[in-house]
Amino acid sequence: MDEELLRVENVTKKFPGVLALDRVHFELRRGEVHALVGENGAGKSTLMKILSGVYRPDEGTLYYKGKPVVFHNAQEAQRAGISIIYQELNLMPHLTVAQNIFIGREPLRFGGYIDDRQMNRQARELLARLHVDIDPTTPVYALPLSKRQMVEIAKALSFRSEVLIMDEPTSALTESEIEELFKVIHQLKQQGVGIIYISHRLEELKHIADRVTVLRDGKYIGTYNYGDVTLEYLVSKMVGRTLEHKFPPRTSSPTGRKIFEVKHLTRAGVLHDISFELYEGEILGIAGLMGAGRTELARAIFGADPKDGGEMYLHGRKLEIHSPVDAIHAGIGYLPEDRKLAGLAVEMLLCENITMANVEE
Repeated sequence: MDEELLRVENVTKKFPGVLALDRVHFELRRGEVHALVGENGAGKSTLMKILSGVYRPDEGTLYYKGKPVVFHNAQEAQRAGISIIYQELNLMPHLTVAQNIFIGREPLRFGGYIDDRQMNRQARELLARLHVDIDPTTPVYALPLSKRQMVEIAKALSFRSEVLIMDEPTSALTESEIEELFKVIHQLKQQGVGIIYISHRLEELKHIADRVTVLRDGKYIGTYNYGDVTLEYLVSKMVGRTLEHKFPPRTSSPTGRKIFEVKHLTRAGVLHDISFELYEGEILGIAGLMGAGRTELARAIFGADPKDGGEMYLHGRKLEIHSPVDAIHAGIGYLPEDRKLAGLAVEMLLCENITMANVEE
């Protein structure tokens, strides 16, 4: 489809001491996935916040469905049909799927009471539009990250959104979850939704992107049909030069000194006879499909989950790890999959989060 949905012309945004956007152009068509790429600090997030009503531009004009518009806040943009899904999902974990989708807009029955039956039915219809099987009465905390993302998309569709902005949507997803997300994106395209897709994973754009716009240092560099450019060309436009190597040269191989060893680690129904060795200077990858036991293995090593058998050694010394406290004292750290929910106390200060693992009480 060639119908223009959204366009910005000569948009400039300044912050104290920083020119975040400098006369930037961007256009989105109906039924299109338009990728927005650039290095950190290129201005992608600032542009998206202008499009979604969070910021107002200092200069330039925003056109929506052919008419100039000014959004004073995100609610105005959302009511107009522009929704953004941030990398950090904005859901209430202890509310149900349906309650999250319609929060603040719950259907009411006689007497002003919330009509849960109608709300669940409407949520089920939205989820069916995405071809995902999620019970709308399920609390969000019980869903994997990929399903929570689908709830965010359903929430956006509940506003009858015609423009959907997706900020790094695959950053915490597995390969199979990414495939499911791409299927949903293709379905939304067919329904006429225009999608702005922000990602640092340029290789995944070939599966979904129709066009791509490059920003660099707050400036508009160009817009290209994705099929007409190579990955190397996009990278050169992003950084302003041709790169000789996509990755830095490998350093020397590990020293050969074994520092960590797992022998016959077992947990009934989850892990069976897992053994491996880790050497100094080595990065050891643990791969497998969803449900294969990768996370469960990491949690068992860290003492977050119980073990039925097996031994662990650090520098040849046998470890007795029965809790995360034991693992921390032994010198083992763990970064969980969901950093926000399981890794950080977001209400506390940065210094408190950083030092929390070293505080005795």
